Amino acid sequence: MKDYFPLFAVGAIVGIATLVCFVAFAFVKSKKEAFGFERNMKDGELIKRLMVYAKPYAGSFVAIFFLMLAAIAYDVISPTLVGRIEEMIRGDFALKSLFVYIGAFVSMLVVSAACSYFQSIILQRTGQKIISSIREDLFSHIESLSHGQLNEIPVGKLVTRVSNDCEAISRMFTQVIFSLVKNSFMIIGVLAAMLILDYGLTLIVLCFVPFIILFTVMFRKFSRMAYRKEKERMTDVNTFLSENLSGIKITQIFGRTARKNAEFSERNKKLERAIMGEIYVFAIFRPVVYTLYFCSVLVLFFLGGKGYLDGVGIMGKAVTSGVIVSFYMYISKFFDPIQTLAEQFNTLQSAFASAEKIFTIMDIEPSVKDGEGATDIDEIKGDIEFRDVWFAYVGEEWVLKGVSFKVNANETVAFVGATGSGKTTILALLCRNYEAQRGEILIDGRDIRSIKISSLRRKFGQMMQDVFLFAGTVRSNLTLLEDFSDEEINAAVKYVNADKFIAGLKNGLDEEVRERSNNFSAGERQ
Repeated sequence: MKDYFPLFAVGAIVGIATLVCFVAFAFVKSKKEAFGFERNMKDGELIKRLMVYAKPYAGSFVAIFFLMLAAIAYDVISPTLVGRIEEMIRGDFALKSLFVYIGAFVSMLVVSAACSYFQSIILQRTGQKIISSIREDLFSHIESLSHGQLNEIPVGKLVTRVSNDCEAISRMFTQVIFSLVKNSFMIIGVLAAMLILDYGLTLIVLCFVPFIILFTVMFRKFSRMAYRKEKERMTDVNTFLSENLSGIKITQIFGRTARKNAEFSERNKKLERAIMGEIYVFAIFRPVVYTLYFCSVLVLFFLGGKGYLDGVGIMGKAVTSGVIVSFYMYISKFFDPIQTLAEQFNTLQSAFASAEKIFTIMDIEPSVKDGEGATDIDEIKGDIEFRDVWFAYVGEEWVLKGVSFKVNANETVAFVGATGSGKTTILALLCRNYEAQRGEILIDGRDIRSIKISSLRRKFGQMMQDVFLFAGTVRSNLTLLEDFSDEEINAAVKYVNADKFIAGLKNGLDEEVRERSNNFSAGERQ
C-alpha cells in the first residue's frame, strides 16, 4: 500500500481542486449576453460569409497548412529522437550514431524554423488582404446609406465597426483559426506518437484528460463573464472620452473640468477592476492546468520508474529510460496546446461577435438608391418643380405637407421661415439625401428618381449649415480630389466671392487645413 502512496496523493490533489472549481461553477451565474449584445446569427452562418472573403486565397491557405504540418513534425518526432539518444548513451554508445541523431535533430529544427517563418509571412499577408477587403466593403456600404439611416447610427459605432471589429476579425484569421488547427493537429500527433511508444503509459496520461475538459468548461464560464465586464467597461470609457473630448471647450468655459475628471476617474477605476478580474481568471486557470501537468509527470515518473526497475511496465511491456524521457517531453507538448485552445475561446467568440456587428451594418439596405433604368444626366437647364411633396423624418411627423412650387431656370429663390419649417429639407430632398414619402420632384420635367444619384449630385452644389472641412488643403476641399484645372477652381471661388479671402492666405489654394479645420474661423470655413 505504501508503494502507491504517491498515486493516492496525486488523486487527492486533483480531487480537491476539482471539487473547489465545481462548487464555484455551480454557484456563479452568467448572463446570456456574453459579448454585450444578443447574438442572432449562428456561428456557421458567420463562417460561411467570412469564407466568401477567404475563398480567393485558398491556395495560400493550402500552402500554410502544409508548412504547418512540416513545422509540427519536429514537435512530434523530436522527443522520440531525444529518447533514442538517451538509450544509446546508456547502452551501446557509438559516436557515429550520436552524430546521426544530432544531425537529424538539427536538420528537423532548421526545417521547422524555416517552415514556421514562411508560414507566418504568408498567413499575415493573406489575413491582411482579407481584412482589407472586408474593411473596404464595409466603408463603401456605409457611404451608400442615406442621411436618415446614418442619423440613426452613432458615428462612434461606425468607427468601431471599421476599426476595432475589423481588427478582431483580423486576429481570427491570422492567429486564432491557425492556432486552433495547429494545436488540434499537435494534440493528435503527440497522442499518436505516445501510443506507438508505450500505449500503457499513454492510457495513464489520458486519465487526466476528463479533468482538463472539466476545468476548461469551468474556465470558459468565468472567462466569458470577465471578458464581458471588461468589454462593457471599455465601451463606457470610450463613449465618455468621445463625447467629452469633442465638447472639452464647453467643459472649460463652464468650469466643469473637476467634475468631468471625477466622472472619468470613476469609469477608469471600474475598467481597471474589470481588467484585473480577467487577469485573476487566467491566473487561476493556468496554475490549475500546470498542476494537472505536474501530477501527470509525477505519475509517469512513479509508474515508469517502477516499471524500469522491475523490468516490466504497465500491461507487461518493458519500460526503458528513453521512453520515460520521451514521455516527459510529450506530456508538455500535450498539455500546452489544450491550455492554448481554452484560452483562445474568448478571442474566437469575440471575432464572431464583431463579424455579426459588421454584417449587421452591411445587411442594411440603403433607403435611397438608384431605381431600375436610372441614367446619367449630361446637361441640365435648371427648371425645378415640387409636386405635392410630403416628407417626415420620423413616422408621420410631417415636415413638408403637400408642398408644390416651381423655380424656372436662371431664377434666384430664397426660402424664409421659422426654424424647423423645412427650408434645409427642401434642398436635401432635391439632392436625394432623403427620399420623399409622397409626391414628385422634377428637374427639367424629369423625375429625379430616374436620374442616377451620383449624376444628380454632381450637377448641384450644396452649402450645408454645419460646415465640415477635411484635413488637407483648401484646394483638396474645394475639389474633393476631383480633377479640376486651376482656371475652373478660380472661377468657382470668384463666383462665391471667396477669391479675396483665399488670395490673402500665405499659400493660397495650397494652404493647409488641419484636423477639424481649427486653423480657420467659422466664417472662413463657410
